[in-house]
Amino acid sequence: MCHFIVRSSPHIPLRHLVAASLVGLLFIGLAPSPLNAARGGGKTEVLPVQKAAPAAVIIEGLGNEAELRRQMRAKNGVAELGASTAQVMFSQAPTGTFGFIVPKLLGLALVTQSPDLAVARVAPAENAYEIHKLADGSGMLVGFMGAELMTQVAPSQRPKNVRIALYSNPSEKAPHIVAVPLVKLVADRMPIRLDAKNPNGPVLLDMDLQGSSTRASTQGGQ
Repeated sequence: MCHFIVRSSPHIPLRHLVAASLVGLLFIGLAPSPLNAARGGGKTEVLPVQKAAPAAVIIEGLGNEAELRRQMRAKNGVAELGASTAQVMFSQAPTGTFGFIVPKLLGLALVTQSPDLAVARVAPAENAYEIHKLADGSGMLVGFMGAELMTQVAPSQRPKNVRIALYSNPSEKAPHIVAVPLVKLVADRMPIRLDAKNPNGPVLLDMDLQGSSTRASTQGGQ
């Protein structure tokens, strides 16, 4: 218990001394107790926050492939990887950038539920899939699909799980560009070439888009 003795002074008015005493009591009340500091180590523990996976992004309009990709990049707020970067692991790529991955490596990463994958600055093949790393570090896989799946992929209408067919390139059957969260994708088969004789031709990746995340996160910091 602390006691304050207030004495008047011919030079300092009594009301000023009383005010100073009250301020002193206030600071004593705000100071941490030595016992509490010993128990908590003088630190405040902050519980980790679980970041929700981003929602699928859909562009409903039609157009040529280059224009659709430009629109999707603008909507996701991503730019090309730096010129000095030929290839980088997704976890090490700067946020707000995009890169490409060949279908085989993407399929392996999804089938084995790999926590990371390698992306290249320039598409290594015409059928390479585009990968976006959003500002918060989340990964999005870009591809093309038919109109019949768009309502199921839309965030407000998507069921808990849905089987999707995501094409590497647009076609009459799959003219719409979409971006789906990597962390919600699970594949049980490798991508299928639509033209078996053309190794660089469009491919189809048949996989599950889950309502809740079950695979290892590919999200990483810069």
